[in-house]
Order: sequence, then C-alpha cells, then structure tokens
Amino acid sequence: MNNLQQLLQMGQQLQAKVAELQQRLDSQEVSASAGGGMVKATVDGKGGLRALTIDPAVVDPQDVEMLEDLVMAAVTEAQNKARSLYEEEMRKATGGLPMQLPGLF
Repeated sequence: MNNLQQLLQMGQQLQAKVAELQQRLDSQEVSASAGGGMVKATVDGKGGLRALTIDPAVVDPQDVEMLEDLVMAAVTEAQNKARSLYEEEMRKATGGLPMQLPGLF
C-alpha cells in the first residue's frame, strides 16, 4: 500500500510541474525571421502566433507570393523553435520521461 501512495504522490507532483510548465510557456516568446529579417514572427512557448512584423520594403503588389512565402517561413521557424523549447522544458519537468500533452504540438 505504501508503494501505491508514493506512486500517487509522484503523479501529483508531476501534474503540478506540468501545470507550472504550461503557465511558463504561455508567457515565453520565441521569434524567427525570414528574408534577411524582412519578416519576423513571434510565437508563445506553445507555438501560438503573437506578432508578425513585415518590413514595408518587402511589400510588392506584383509579387505577393514571395511575401506569403516569407511569412510562412518565419511563422514555421518560430513554431519549430517553440516546439523545441516545449520538448526541452517537458524533459526537465518530467525527469526525462517521455510525455505529450494533448493540444500542444
């Protein structure tokens, strides 16, 4: 019975660590740019887009496709960085145990 109590206590501690991690990820920001800094995307630690900055010099009505590509590249890179941050923080919080949270990446 003692082992079961210890297991339950460990589960509660892990749950508290994960909840704290989610709060930290909400407040963290990760940025990436494309086109030599012409387009910059900022996401939260969970990958949600927070800001998008576009240098007016890259806005060409004759080449909207290039701008779309730059936006996609910047957002994708920022989200990839956020995913790496999430995975690293999750490893720390769980002591290296493999774990995924529903709704995140």
